[in-house]
Amino acid sequence: MSRRSIPKATAAVPGAQATPLTPATAPLASLNIGQAAQRAQVSAKMVRHYESLGLLPTVHRTDAGYRQYTEQQVHTLRFIKRARDLGFSMPEIAELLKLWQNKRRPSSRVKLIAAVHVADLDQRIAELTAMRRTLQHLVECCHGDQRPDCPILDELGQDRS
Repeated sequence: MSRRSIPKATAAVPGAQATPLTPATAPLASLNIGQAAQRAQVSAKMVRHYESLGLLPTVHRTDAGYRQYTEQQVHTLRFIKRARDLGFSMPEIAELLKLWQNKRRPSSRVKLIAAVHVADLDQRIAELTAMRRTLQHLVECCHGDQRPDCPILDELGQDRS
């Protein structure tokens, strides 16, 4: 199985410093990382991970250095979670995020990413089905009693080089 190669998103500027929060720059409804994670139904660790991958833009921080998230960023986290739940890879999610945020995007690009993902899922399902069929056959051939002979172990021990 080969994973597709999708260019990494450039939502966050590498090396950019987060802007400290002041009354003038504070988001309207700011949430700490735990609150944002809870609303998006992901862990705080995953929020930091998505941030480190550039899937979230650099978030505002308080003077004490605490991250502060907006509802829009929580919405983005939900988008990422839903894409992960559907099995998209991080590079695919980065590309989908860029397309989602670009209101002038061609839907054909989105459809292509999804179609390639479906084809990959189909291939993985076929491989898993073949593994299951083989293992089910071996289970049926094994007596599962006190005898030492076992077709499952015999199959696993075969030299196929």
